[in-house]
Amino acid sequence: MDSLTQIALGAAVGELCMGKKIGNKALLLGAIGGTIPDLDVFIGHFLDDLTRIEIHRGFSHSILFCIIFSPIFAWLTQKLFFKTKDYFKDLCGLFFWSLFTHPLLDAHTSWGTQLFWPLSYKVAYNNIFVVDFFYTLPILVSILLILKYHRSNTIRKKRIISGLALSSMYMLFTIASKVYGLSVFENNLNHQAIEYSAISTRPSPLNAILWNANIMQKDSVCIGNYSLFDSNQDLVFYRIAKDHHLLGDLKDHPKINRLRRISKDWFSISKEQDTLYFNDLRFGQLGMEKSAPFVFRYKLIPQKNGDLQVLETVKHPKDVLPLLSHLFKRIIGQKSDS
Repeated sequence: MDSLTQIALGAAVGELCMGKKIGNKALLLGAIGGTIPDLDVFIGHFLDDLTRIEIHRGFSHSILFCIIFSPIFAWLTQKLFFKTKDYFKDLCGLFFWSLFTHPLLDAHTSWGTQLFWPLSYKVAYNNIFVVDFFYTLPILVSILLILKYHRSNTIRKKRIISGLALSSMYMLFTIASKVYGLSVFENNLNHQAIEYSAISTRPSPLNAILWNANIMQKDSVCIGNYSLFDSNQDLVFYRIAKDHHLLGDLKDHPKINRLRRISKDWFSISKEQDTLYFNDLRFGQLGMEKSAPFVFRYKLIPQKNGDLQVLETVKHPKDVLPLLSHLFKRIIGQKSDS
């Protein structure tokens, strides 16, 4: 999830672990712990695009990372800030849970987390968008409300638990919404006699009301969307051709195979002005229409030495505006004209 959410969740966990002993310092330490796993983004700036994508939410988001580094961070914190009191055991708990809740939360998004590193499998439940204020706000408000209270005041713990409870209830809603939306998609596919081998659903940006679906077919991927506010459940699907044949001799290139593993084979190939693009279909498009570009697409540039350069295309704010401008209307059940 986004950094603000992870900071808030880490701070809340810190308060529950050590708030009674060290007060607002527990919020700060928990916030730091909740941020640490995303340092892989910083490391990625020194790597090529493909390797950066592969390591994202890898080792730093694993159970092993939490086990190894929680005592290290606890020891450093004890030495630097609590020399006169022995908080090592409590700090181990604080850092473990603030680190561990980070990948647990990220596992609910579409990108997923390599929770069981070194195994390559990424846990991805696809039930919440990477930014969802309905999840974040209860935790953030509960933190702001306790800042003025002394660490011994029991209201601190009660309010943090209340904030986490509300956020958890919303998370359960996103799961229930996903399950229901999936049933609607499957019923429509069966009713329309559309054959498919796999289906993947995900929430649209900033909400858990409007759901998008990718439906795997032999030579294409069907795409549809459904809002819980739709007045009827007669869904319209459009097809995106996979066009894998456009890869030609590149189809067995090691870097193409790496991209296929990353996308879990949910991909299409497009060609624009003699340049090939690898489109990762798992994260949808920057718009509600068939012609909209995909959120994650990679330019493929063959090199003279037989290597292949993979460059992630840059997303600009102007690319997102068309999506946001139509998003609310579609959420409340208005079908797109395009």
